[in-house]
Amino acid sequence: MRFMTTPDNTSDTPADASREVIAVAAQDWARACAEPQYRAAVVDLLGALAYGELAAFERLAEDAKLAPTLADKAELAKMASAEFHHYEKLKDRLTEIGEEPTLAMEPFVAALDGFHKQTAPSDWLEGLVKAYVGDSIASDFYREVAARLDADTRELVLAVLDDTGHAGFAVEKVRAAIDADPRVGGRLALWARRLMGEALSQSQRVVADRDALSTMLVGGVADGFDLAEVGRMFSRITEAHTKRMAALGLAA
Repeated sequence: MRFMTTPDNTSDTPADASREVIAVAAQDWARACAEPQYRAAVVDLLGALAYGELAAFERLAEDAKLAPTLADKAELAKMASAEFHHYEKLKDRLTEIGEEPTLAMEPFVAALDGFHKQTAPSDWLEGLVKAYVGDSIASDFYREVAARLDADTRELVLAVLDDTGHAGFAVEKVRAAIDADPRVGGRLALWARRLMGEALSQSQRVVADRDALSTMLVGGVADGFDLAEVGRMFSRITEAHTKRMAALGLAA
């Protein structure tokens, strides 16, 4: 299994490798896409993100049916709309660079659908925790990737990872539920730990079978791979997860 890395390890890598990371990150798309393997990696990344946003839209629309009040239903519908707009940005970008969006998304359908099938919430609160915890882990993963991209692609990726309102809404509702019935906390803590494991596995599966994307993330086009940095990357994601759990009033 090959994992991704980030340019944070530049001080731990040879000088030539560090210069390569900086060169790629400083380029715009017009220059960076001249490297065929890098272009293929970016198409994979945008395809994975686009399908992720489309799936998030569908899931939030479904979760809205579980909402206990009309106000909650409307809030989730607004979030679903934001996710769809993110999908449209990615779809339009793929078209702009001469790629067919559906073909770019297709390789990632099985892995992402599998994740959502394995983590289907049984009630409203589990849906909120998934939207807050599960989606945030995926976003952390993609932000790590974004640090290695050309300037134009990085700007787009970070834009579609913007919070759609999940965070504050989920924290408010989950904490209120726990205050009303502390027993809810134990069940949701177990659920969040399961989401953590499934989300990390899904993040690895996203790139496991895509050679160009894997090569970009662990070396090659954007050189600078460091096994120690892989561990630090997962530590950063785990630490962010722990902080989110605390914000929800749950034990990690």
